[in-house]
Amino acid sequence: MVAKIAGQAHILANEGIEHTNMLAWSKQVRSGDVDNLEGRAAAYYWRSVFRNPNFIRAKDGLPPNNLLNYGYAIVRAMMARALVAAGCLPTLGIHHHNRYNAFCLADDLMEPYRPFVDKKVLEICHSQIVADSLTSAQKIALLSLSTEDVIIDGHRSPMMIAVQTTANSVQKCFSGEIRKIIYPDW
Repeated sequence: MVAKIAGQAHILANEGIEHTNMLAWSKQVRSGDVDNLEGRAAAYYWRSVFRNPNFIRAKDGLPPNNLLNYGYAIVRAMMARALVAAGCLPTLGIHHHNRYNAFCLADDLMEPYRPFVDKKVLEICHSQIVADSLTSAQKIALLSLSTEDVIIDGHRSPMMIAVQTTANSVQKCFSGEIRKIIYPDW
């Protein structure tokens, strides 16, 4: 949650939108998020990021939700693949629990990568009109997320490698080798 909120604050900062509250919330998150800071941050973020106070982030919502859904599906697939490669079972989540979801752990671990999708969607929204259906060019732009530069563990890597670093760190946490999951740096 800390990394996700920090990433969202970074996106707002790049858009010239007030974000100091987001940075403060990212530093105040406690185990289990008992103060619901992720929810508060999300409410502020989604009202602000597209400069539309009426925007609602919903799976079946109006555009650019369709772009966000497509991008998140790409990151989710990368994370599920990375978890399997690391020897983890993506079904068994930490925070996400749903017997009908085969990717609960992937959903948990992709959260800090969502702001990369948001950034790409903003780039698309700034350069073209977004309609109800995605164009081939928009899909190609979102597929390029796998090669997007990510700073992780002090190194610049393509996102595909970064998600593998995160997945490997989870496996090492589960085996007791390390105590902290490695997420992208903002």
